Amino acid sequence: MDTIFALATARGKAGVAVIRLSGPAAHSAASQLAGGPLPTRGMVLRRLRDETGAALDEGLILTFKNPASFTGEDVAELQVHGSLAGIAGILAALGKIEGLRLAEPGEFTRRALENGKLDLAQVEGLADLIDAETEAQRKQAHDLLDGALGRLAESWRRDLIRAAALIEAVIDFADEDVPTDVTPEVMMLLDRVERELQAQTSGVRMAERIREGFEVAIIGAPNAGKSTLLNALAGRDAAIISEHAGTTRDVIEVRMDLEGLPVTLLDTAGLRETADAVEGIGIALARKRAETADLRVFLAEDEEDLDVAAQSGDIHVRPKADQRSDKSRAVSGVTGEGLDWLTREIGKTLTDRSASAGLATRERHRAAMQRASLSLSSARAILNTGPDMYDIAAEEIRNAIRALESLVGRIDVENLLDEIFASFCLGK
Repeated sequence: MDTIFALATARGKAGVAVIRLSGPAAHSAASQLAGGPLPTRGMVLRRLRDETGAALDEGLILTFKNPASFTGEDVAELQVHGSLAGIAGILAALGKIEGLRLAEPGEFTRRALENGKLDLAQVEGLADLIDAETEAQRKQAHDLLDGALGRLAESWRRDLIRAAALIEAVIDFADEDVPTDVTPEVMMLLDRVERELQAQTSGVRMAERIREGFEVAIIGAPNAGKSTLLNALAGRDAAIISEHAGTTRDVIEVRMDLEGLPVTLLDTAGLRETADAVEGIGIALARKRAETADLRVFLAEDEEDLDVAAQSGDIHVRPKADQRSDKSRAVSGVTGEGLDWLTREIGKTLTDRSASAGLATRERHRAAMQRASLSLSSARAILNTGPDMYDIAAEEIRNAIRALESLVGRIDVENLLDEIFASFCLGK
């Protein structure tokens, strides 16, 4: 296998930059730049030189011996000063060493997968951790990277292997008296796995919202103060404010961290009847986005009908608290009155919903678990027909096992790998 190298830290000026090497020639290449042998595992401070002997930089060199490394191969990391010229010089010197090449996006992590250091769910967790913007995303990604989903899938797999073994024992000894009826234990194992699969499957949508972000739509009539409220919540002028009704004609989106959750606030066109074709398009879009949002904040008077169906958990507030004597459930983007309360209400509602999120975070996870669950349902139905169909029930259980193996990347995922690793930077 080739030895690969790449800058593992972000490009640009920094105090320290890390250049990573992985493969059979990683240690020898690092030794060549360092001008002498390196420990097979450890850390040393060395001056780095190019092939002509000219000094490039001085930095720490960390060496890791396979398989005790991120990739499972020999790895060297050069911790050098983060100057653009210095990094370019070291990368150029490495590129001139025979047997070395620049890594492709995600290739270090792909090697970790291929060498059994990570399963596919952990790889996805690493990608999510790199992209995490909020505390909830960080925690979710860390659990995935820590192998929580893989351990759960492995426990399901062990139970199903046990169930299949019991059934196959009955098949193998069909002409003999089997002293124990294995059906109750098999049914217990299948029921337990299927119940846990269904619980995890039902939590995927909410886990996806944590990973991708919740959408919260602000709904109201023209001039209700929606854009002013959006700007106040965002802490900047994201939307144009005007006393003229119908100013907002498109959906304006603002991404923010709210109570540790990723939230996109949507400022929508004011809902009213209009003869203006362009405004009408904006209002139709506003209705559509409001219906599909995770949460709606209705900014309207108590008796006002906005002709958008409220859903469970939606928040109703009254506009222009600065102009009211009764300020209960009222907010003002102008003075900030009620904003703390509204922020807490949105955060509490989304946090309560997030509690139902499972370990699985992607549609791929949901599909694999659903395939396993369907196979187990078929196996249970077949088992109830009697021993004559046990061979078919065993095959359904094996189908469920294969679905779980695809969940963590053991089988049937080669076509996914290029797409997954393409999202990684060169240094990962």
